[in-house]
Amino acid sequence: MSKKIAILLLTALLTMPAWAAKKSKKADKAETVKTVELTTAEDSASYALGITMGQQVKENLSKEGYRLDLFYEAFSLSLSGEKGLFTKDSADIFLDSYQKKLYRLAIDSLRRDQIAFLEENAKQEGVITTESGLQYRVVKMGQGLKPGPHSVVKVNYTGSLITGRVFDTQTNPDKPVVLQLDRVIQGWSEGLQLMPVGSKFTFYIPQELGYGDRGAGNVIPPYATLIFEVELLGIE
Repeated sequence: MSKKIAILLLTALLTMPAWAAKKSKKADKAETVKTVELTTAEDSASYALGITMGQQVKENLSKEGYRLDLFYEAFSLSLSGEKGLFTKDSADIFLDSYQKKLYRLAIDSLRRDQIAFLEENAKQEGVITTESGLQYRVVKMGQGLKPGPHSVVKVNYTGSLITGRVFDTQTNPDKPVVLQLDRVIQGWSEGLQLMPVGSKFTFYIPQELGYGDRGAGNVIPPYATLIFEVELLGIE
């Protein structure tokens, strides 16, 4: 079973006393908040943990395709030792398959969004698409030399996703980023070789020229299109 599901089950255990006190849906509506006595710091911490983690369970299960009522019913059966519709082993097997299905659906949706964005972006005025699929727009054309495939360059840049979320930025001209073009993603290497020193371009980098299906840490998701506004300050 995944770590996430294990955490959710632990969370349910912490919030279970409040749920177990509910007799029926009809009674729930009329039932007032149960008063408890918190006499120690441990009591307060336990109660606070139940509130915060219970809310997290509610939010996560609801948005990820789970039903809270069935979750609580099955958890109660398991906690009491009663037999449910799944054994633990069969539940683990099903959850593994189900979570993989949800992940595939999310990835497929993400990929469709990226493709649709690039197709529409290619139609925009000033956007040029290269043979590799890299898209770029000239913001300012410089008059200096162009770097080669192994050049070391000085740049300022801002990187974002198609949602508009900025994931990285370096815009201090006194402290530019120094990069070697044969050690960066393909979209950067190709794009910077199109730029004379002094230029400012916007790159729209498809996932196959970026980080592909692996993404980059918790910052760039798999199959993400990357948008970079890049200023080429110099070549070392």
